[in-house]
Amino acid sequence: MTQPTPPVALIADDDDFFRLAVVAILTRSFGFAEVVETGSLDAALDQLSTRRGAVTLALFDLAMPGMEGPGSLSAVRECFPSVKVAVVSASTERNKILTALEVGVHGYVPKGIGSAELTRAVGMILDGQIFVPASLAVLDGAGPRPAVEARPAALDGRQPRLPDLTPRQRDVLALLVEGRSNKEIARRLQLGEGTVKVHMAALLRSLGVQNRAAAAVVGARLLAD
Repeated sequence: MTQPTPPVALIADDDDFFRLAVVAILTRSFGFAEVVETGSLDAALDQLSTRRGAVTLALFDLAMPGMEGPGSLSAVRECFPSVKVAVVSASTERNKILTALEVGVHGYVPKGIGSAELTRAVGMILDGQIFVPASLAVLDGAGPRPAVEARPAALDGRQPRLPDLTPRQRDVLALLVEGRSNKEIARRLQLGEGTVKVHMAALLRSLGVQNRAAAAVVGARLLAD
């Protein structure tokens, strides 16, 4: 009889001490056999691609290399739909929380809530609930909810500007316009091919196009401006 694969979690945060605390909670309270530690978004994407199917929970800080805010997690949700993705951040800005929820994360956990509350939040997320800080509920009762800014589509006459893309997305776009394959882009940028695929998915979403060819056309116009 085949034994079930032991659950694996991932924590992406460039704070070594915070990662240590989270690893302890995940292994002791939730029985994760392994917790993968990374300090940047690119490294996290590489690990998710390499360990596809093994990682069931991924926690992301918003203030680490490669992370351009909660919107950066939209591609993670698209490319790894079976992974429960949550933000664990020192920021409790309302717009960041709402943007994270809009892209489909399973929770937004403030770092300052303490280990007991962090454990409860992770438990709720693993049980299929969406965790949000109490401050959001308080603010929601205080007035109308502000709209979350949406990116304009590339093909409706309102093309996105290059600053709307992350630096890594711009690198990938420039090489895509040159006609490079994912493997060539990975080699040039010293990334895993799976990581490039995730950035490519984010690019297509940001540019409002459906395929690489359309992204190359739009990208060529943007890079020429």
